[in-house]
Amino acid sequence: MSKKKENNFEEMLSRLQEISDALESGDAGLDQSIKLYEEGIGLAKNCFAALKDAELKVTELKKQLENNSKE
Repeated sequence: MSKKKENNFEEMLSRLQEISDALESGDAGLDQSIKLYEEGIGLAKNCFAALKDAELKVTELKKQLENNSKE
């Protein structure tokens, strides 16, 4: 995963935590809570996609290592 993607992933997680804190505090009104929830769902989807990409990359690298060790 590139440095930019890592930072972006970390930033998304940080924003998700902010959203979670805001929703748990109960200070936001209904409309604001819905907007925060929608934003959180979008961020969660992006985080899952980034994790899946990272998992695929690790799997690919592991296969390459195993192939190299067989030669």
